[in-house]
This record gives sequence, C-alpha cells and structure tokens, in this order.
Amino acid sequence: MEKWFNVGKIVNTHGIRGEVRVISKTDFPELRYKVGNTLYLFMPGSNKPIELIVKTHRTHKNFNLLTFEGLENINDVEKFRDGIIKVPESQLADLEEDEFYYHEIIGCLVATTSGKEIGKVTEILSPGANDVWVIKSSEGKEILIPYIKDVVKKVDVKEKVILIDPMEGLLP
Repeated sequence: MEKWFNVGKIVNTHGIRGEVRVISKTDFPELRYKVGNTLYLFMPGSNKPIELIVKTHRTHKNFNLLTFEGLENINDVEKFRDGIIKVPESQLADLEEDEFYYHEIIGCLVATTSGKEIGKVTEILSPGANDVWVIKSSEGKEILIPYIKDVVKKVDVKEKVILIDPMEGLLP
C-alpha cells in the first residue's frame, strides 16, 4: 500500500479565477508546487485522492497560491476547502547527506554521546537559521535542541536514534 505525505492544506479560495490558498507543510514548496507537478487532494471523510496538476504557483503573505489545470474559476475549487494535499512516497526526492525529512526525525530516540537517554523528538520548529527539535523527556518535559553540527553528532533514521553532545546549559 502506498504511503502518503502531507504537503499542505487548502484553507480557502483566492479571487475568482480558481486560485486556492494553501498553508504549506512541505520543506520543498518550490519542488512540490512546480508547474506541471501532480498533487493528490484528500477531502475530509474520503480516502480516494483527487488528482490535480499544478498550473500556476505564487506566494502571497504566508500562503502558497495555486491553480490547477482544468479548474478555471472559484466554483471549480470552492469544494476543495479543508482538503489535504499529499504526495506519494514515490515522489519524495533524494536528500543530500545530513538532510532529513521531518517524518524521519519525528519519533527518534535522542541520547547523549555518553549514553544518557533524553527522550523522543515530537516536533520540528523552523524559527530561522537552523531547525530546532522538540524532545519530550520521559518526565514529560519539553527540551529544545538546535539542529547544528556542534550538538547533533549522529542521526540514524533506520534505527530511529539520534546522538547529541549537549552544550553546557542545554539540558535541564
């Protein structure tokens, strides 16, 4: 069975020419929303995807605005509101060394290089220069770890283990 990965959510229409407003959940909007690319829309309560081909893409404020081939006006796309845009696993691009998809990192066990277990990655924040991994400890505390070479020493997505060398003051 094909695995699907969220790319974004259609939250509204934009104008009257069939443009939709998307809150993006992808690390690669320029790749996912490329003109001619095929995306799959899953509506709430349905597990049968609607195939859509990107006709145009632009950004406006914090949104990605898309139109799709054959859907020329607001009446064609209004029904897509609240739909989730996904891509199949087969469309995931290969990444460079030391690059990871969010779904590969979330759920990984984090430990120090000396063997002390810290917790599991529950979320990834992208506040600016580098990502920040949110780790939930066994006591339920949230610990923020910057994804930088000085701290993150080894990431093994197959074994779901991350080794860190925490800077002074990073851990409680």
